[in-house]
Amino acid sequence: MGREMGSKTGSLLLLSGGLDSTVAAALAVADFGVTQALTFDYGQRAGRREVDSAAAIARRLEVAHRVIELPWLAAATRTALVDRRAAIPQPSPHDLDSPAAHETARAVWVPNRNGVFIAIAAALAEGAGIPRLVVGFNREEGTTFPDNSEAFVAATNRALSFSTLAGVEVVNPVGALDKVEIVRLGREVGAPIPLVWSCYLEGEEHCGTCESCRRLERALDLAGATTWFRDERARARAR
Repeated sequence: MGREMGSKTGSLLLLSGGLDSTVAAALAVADFGVTQALTFDYGQRAGRREVDSAAAIARRLEVAHRVIELPWLAAATRTALVDRRAAIPQPSPHDLDSPAAHETARAVWVPNRNGVFIAIAAALAEGAGIPRLVVGFNREEGTTFPDNSEAFVAATNRALSFSTLAGVEVVNPVGALDKVEIVRLGREVGAPIPLVWSCYLEGEEHCGTCESCRRLERALDLAGATTWFRDERARARAR
């Protein structure tokens, strides 16, 4: 789905603090009246950094921010994203578009994560009279993470047409884009990309070797935005 997102009637943002949801959030702020950004803490290893980044992004976009804790979700899986004893895969840049990407995706898969997030957000939205949820899923990762695909969004909207009387709708403004295109669009609309946290690990800086870091670094490089990103992050830290 592109920029044509409809009338300005309000939305809830699902804001992870990563690249895709940040650009989707900036688009939603421009195109809808946004009520609140939601970030989910399910015990993920990078949880503190994701929450901090999402909060900073929400402040920059002048959107209220709420953190929802889901400790039971961590207990339901042994994914490397929550199990600190498990190794986070470190694919090479060449692996990102190869069959190996399916194996690294399995290592960090959280059962029904996006389905859970959307179900909770849809309940909150319907209760508050908000018609839309805005997510940031992308075409690139939709090939290995099925809950990032446009088919998933379409199926979810079909289910929500039954499970919400108001017909809450999921809108994915970056769903048809890869990460290079998302970086370019984000810069065009002034999204606070330098504030993102895209690493699977919790550290002072992105690790640079996990799949999420590799994809961000490749996107920045191909979009000609690496130096800009580093300089703007340094400025943000200095404030």
